[in-house]
Amino acid sequence: MLKEFRPVRYAYGIAGALLLGGTAFSMTTGNALGSNAANSNQIVPVAGAPTSFADLAERLSPAVVNISTTQRIAVRRQSDPFQDFFRRFGAPQQQQEGDEEERTQETGSLGSGFIISPDGYIVTNNHLIQSRTEARGTVDEVIVTLTDRTEYQARIVGRDIDSDLALLKIDGANLPYVDWGNSENVRVGDWVIAIGNPLGLDGTVTAGIVSAIQRGVPQDASGNTGRNRYIQTDASINRGNSGGPMFDMAGNVVGVNSALISPNGANIGIGLAIPADQARPIIEALRRGERPQRGYLGVQLQPIDEDIAASLGMDSEDGELVREVQSGTPAQAAGLRQGDVILSINGQTITPRESVSYISSRLTPGARVPIVIIRDGRRQTIQLTVGERPSDEELAQQIGTEDDDQTGGMMDEENAETIEIGLGVETLTPRIKNALRLPDDVQGVIINRVDRRSDAAEKGLRRGDIILSVNRQEVTTPAEFEATIVAARDAGRSSVLMLIKRGNSPAAFIGIRITD
Repeated sequence: MLKEFRPVRYAYGIAGALLLGGTAFSMTTGNALGSNAANSNQIVPVAGAPTSFADLAERLSPAVVNISTTQRIAVRRQSDPFQDFFRRFGAPQQQQEGDEEERTQETGSLGSGFIISPDGYIVTNNHLIQSRTEARGTVDEVIVTLTDRTEYQARIVGRDIDSDLALLKIDGANLPYVDWGNSENVRVGDWVIAIGNPLGLDGTVTAGIVSAIQRGVPQDASGNTGRNRYIQTDASINRGNSGGPMFDMAGNVVGVNSALISPNGANIGIGLAIPADQARPIIEALRRGERPQRGYLGVQLQPIDEDIAASLGMDSEDGELVREVQSGTPAQAAGLRQGDVILSINGQTITPRESVSYISSRLTPGARVPIVIIRDGRRQTIQLTVGERPSDEELAQQIGTEDDDQTGGMMDEENAETIEIGLGVETLTPRIKNALRLPDDVQGVIINRVDRRSDAAEKGLRRGDIILSVNRQEVTTPAEFEATIVAARDAGRSSVLMLIKRGNSPAAFIGIRITD
């Protein structure tokens, strides 16, 4: 509903000196300093550079909006220190009115968005409208303010947590709007402009170039970049720019400004935008009232490092290693196995930038695609029918949690024989399984000693870890374990591939160097 503009919704303290604009003036001569045309050379832009962004900014700014939200959250009432003092000495306390009532506090967020239709559909970031206390919840109120200071109360049409996108709707007509562009055509070095409301400064326009495309942001210590890719820019993006548009020089939206990389939270010239070609299908699905579809294989993966590559006899570190195949998934139906190395999917080579999770998420559920793998040193191709990615909650239930060492000193470290790989092992007995709360069908050997000078210690192996296999051969006794190490050494291998399980966490492959 259209509402009158309320002059002040958020107040911001802006620290800094005001710089006097204009040209410096000489008090003695009355001439502008540096204005001698005979002694100056006119600076002109390089070929292809715009002389000004003014016309573009003037045309596009009306479609960029301010997003403000409010939410009431429960807060713990701070105890009265004097009440606590008297309570210690048993003094009777007089209950104050309202002591038993739950206290709430209003909080909010401020960001940007852009109108994509004349009837008021607006794109923004999910994190702006997500509840502060519940990942699946939303804020209580969303207010959209246009450049003419008109305010609308917006409703949330849909949101996608995985991509951090949301679609809003306001009741309007003949509203200014912008069109999607083709982010596949964006090149490193192209000019782009960002319009938004950084730190509440509405209508701010910044310009820069595309610094990188298909930028993956590491999600964990292993360097996994997940499913999302971004356009990186040096156009200034600060808090409050989130959800605003990134435009190309034709005035089309090629990205949704979403985040910045900074050690201190301030802009240092590394801004990230969701590419339009990724954002548009998600927004269109939300507009139809559907959940965005993403392809799904059903595997847990890990990157291949130098030692893992050597243990597999591979000349390069290309591809990703399957650490686990989920039950009842397309990967299991297609015959993928733990320990397979995925080299390509549907003709796309697996690289750190083009990861399995990224490529598979962009596949159409139901499509049948070829997957090239290496298994037992041989290259082969399998056919897989792509599934639809489950919800985040369903995926979380498939991932175990890590337990600490709970063997309670049952392992015999005294008799542990630390062989040339820096590890001592013993048989995984029913008693130890029970202490670790492991299923009865888990088979392997348990580490009871780690040489702190060994590569195994450097890779993080520790007492209580279970070795399920070595070079993809199951080991259930110390003798079998040692035999596989000796066989690898005699074959000229510099490392072995161990499948390690820790507590109830999913098993993972680790390449361990053999001591010379």
